[in-house]
Amino acid sequence: MLFYPTLFLLFIYFKIARIHKKEEKANQLVNIQHILVTLSALSLFTYGFTHIAWYMIIITSFLFFIVAALLITAIQLGVFIDGKPQFGISKVYTFLPALTFSIMALSAILWL
Repeated sequence: MLFYPTLFLLFIYFKIARIHKKEEKANQLVNIQHILVTLSALSLFTYGFTHIAWYMIIITSFLFFIVAALLITAIQLGVFIDGKPQFGISKVYTFLPALTFSIMALSAILWL
């Protein structure tokens, strides 16, 4: 079932987008990405509430919210090997277009 992985990716995207908004200036392309992901989120939740029990959506949303927050916080703190950061939040920003496409594609596949 693609609903749950898509929901998890959605929460990760929104956590990254919130940090990106605080740290970087948003340009037109980023705003378009946010709009597309928001429309995909509406589509995803519409699918979820019509095909899955509402309490399962709320429980999994809460769990995914917490896990996504912990994941992004760990990335913000940095993964250090020998005192050098190996993977930081700036590298995560480069994956936002791919994450946007993944969320849009997976939420579209759900409706097929």
